Formats: sequence, C-alpha cells, structure tokens
Amino acid sequence: MGLFNRGPEAPTQEAVLAALATVQEPELGGNLVSRKMIKELQIEGGRVSVVVDLTTPACPFKEKLETDVVAALQQVPGVTAVHVDFTATVRSLTGIPDKASVPGVSHILAVASGKGGVGKSTVAVNLAVALAQDGARVGLLDADIYGPSAPLMTGARGKPGLTENKKIAPLEAHGIKIISVGYFVDDSQPLVWRGPMISSMLRQFLFEVDWGQLDYLIVDLPPGTGDIQLTLAQSIPLSGAVIVTTPQDVALADAIKGVEMFRKLNVAILGIIENMSYFIAPDTGNRYDIFGHGGARSASERLGVPFLGEIPLGIPIREGGDRGLPAVTNEGTHSYAQSFRDVARHLAGRISVETLV
Repeated sequence: MGLFNRGPEAPTQEAVLAALATVQEPELGGNLVSRKMIKELQIEGGRVSVVVDLTTPACPFKEKLETDVVAALQQVPGVTAVHVDFTATVRSLTGIPDKASVPGVSHILAVASGKGGVGKSTVAVNLAVALAQDGARVGLLDADIYGPSAPLMTGARGKPGLTENKKIAPLEAHGIKIISVGYFVDDSQPLVWRGPMISSMLRQFLFEVDWGQLDYLIVDLPPGTGDIQLTLAQSIPLSGAVIVTTPQDVALADAIKGVEMFRKLNVAILGIIENMSYFIAPDTGNRYDIFGHGGARSASERLGVPFLGEIPLGIPIREGGDRGLPAVTNEGTHSYAQSFRDVARHLAGRISVETLV
C-alpha cells in the first residue's frame, strides 16, 4: 500500500499502464504489461488498485515487485493512493509430445543426489511443504525405493485407499499430498526388487494416483544414477532436476556426476542446494563449517547451473524429521525454516524461468 498526495486531476488508464510498463519482472525479464501480468486494474478518483498475476505463489520477488509498482505509480499525475494485490497462475511445461504428462500436474521436479547421506529426502520434504505454505498445490512422490522416508518425515501414516474412480488416494499432511512405497511394504522388511519392477511401480505412482490439480509434484529420487532416474527422465516431461549435496569434496564429485547424467538425458538442471552447509552452536552462537563450506556454490559456477542456496545443519531439522514435523513448520528462532523457504522460492523462480523464457 502506498499513500501520498497529488493534484486533483484523476489519472488516466493509459498513464497508469504506461507507468506499469516501466516495472520489470526481475527473473523473467520484460515488463509487467508486456508479460500480461496485470490481471486487474481499477481507478477510482486518485486511488489505483492493481492485481499482479505472478507465475508462482512462491515468487521470491513479490516484495520487490510491490515496491516497484508503488514507486512507478507515484510518478503518475493524479494518483493519491496505490493498492497492490497478487494472484498466481503456474504455467505448465508444454511442448514435449513424446512424453506422457501426468493429468492435472503442471510441473514435475526431481530431487536427486549423487550419493546417500546428504539429506536429500529432508530437503525434498521441506521444499514441498514450503511451497505449499506459500499457496502452491504440491504433491510429494517418495521414489526412494530402498529407503522410503516420507511416512516418517511427514508424519502421514496409514494405508492409501481408493477413490471413486478407482485410483490410489494419496495421504495428506502439512498441506501436501504424499505417496510412498513405504505405505505398501512392511517397515521391517527389505525391498528386493529388480529394475523393471521399480520402473513399473514408479509409473503406477505417477499415473494411477489421484493427484488432482497440482502446481508442483516433487519426486524424491534414490541416490545415485540408476534405473529410476532413467525411467523418470525418459517417461515424463520433467520441468527439471535439483541436486542436493554437502560441501564435502566426495559428495560434490558425485553431485557433478548427477548433473552430467541429467544433462545427457536433456533434463534441465534447476539448481544445486548445499545441505549441512554450516552449524550454529545453540549455546554459544558460534558457527562451525563441519563439512567445509561453499563447495556447492563453486561447483555451480564451474558447471554453469544456478545455486539455489544453503541449508544449515541443525538439531531442529533432525528432530522435526524424526517426529513428522518438517523444520519449515517450526517457527522457532533456530528452526532454520526460513532457509528452506528461501531455497523453495528460488526454486519456484527457476521453474518459471525454464517454462516461460
């Protein structure tokens, strides 16, 4: 909201639109008018109300856009007050006719890692919940066949039922829809499946689950480069892949292999996330770079892919995962919820760029 005094004459629609055409979209480029992002415009005397239609409810530049719109309209003669609202329309990934799309799902995102033990599933769960907190419709497909963790990390327990149209009904928790092989096998029994069985199960989870309308379906892949990654990339139109790593050299080496694998499969790399980036001692406030620091950012620069951000190593993150309360749902001072939100918003921005530019 902006309030200021101007002359008595009422602003014209042409003048208001000309001012809005000077406001640039920070990531996509172009201005709000040429991008057709002005959804509604009302002028009542000197009061101007604008509704800006974003490309994602998790837009990382919402505050900047609001500031820029108010500043631009301040320059229009006759404007005495400005009110800015936002809506969001997530545009679908299109133009890949040789791959089957999942009905109702705008974007499918793969969260991967080159090796185990880097916290990939923790990141996937928290990204899904963070996007939902910003208003997106989100699903989480736990495809980490040999170590399914979504039931524990989300607290969504039970057995999925069937809908009226005979599809599998996903469970729900923290505003997201969830499906996992963990709902169909005994927790104490190892899953000994060959590649074709795993591929068949993945397709069933994609196409025989009643996902409804989703902006984002996040797929938590098993670590490494194997059958599931190949099946996913070759079967459906992925909007892109996210690589999770720690700062350690051994993890970064495997992360780079993951990047190159997706590139060979013509899957866009949406970015790299550095997990366990640092540790803040809760008693002293001292910072410790236990696994090193900055390696993922350097790797991103060398590979020419976006760096989405850093997630610290923190006790609340581990405790939340063990109790089915993702860290992003914890508003405590040292919960690191904002770290996940920042990364999720950068990710949403990158998806918009890949889709619309």
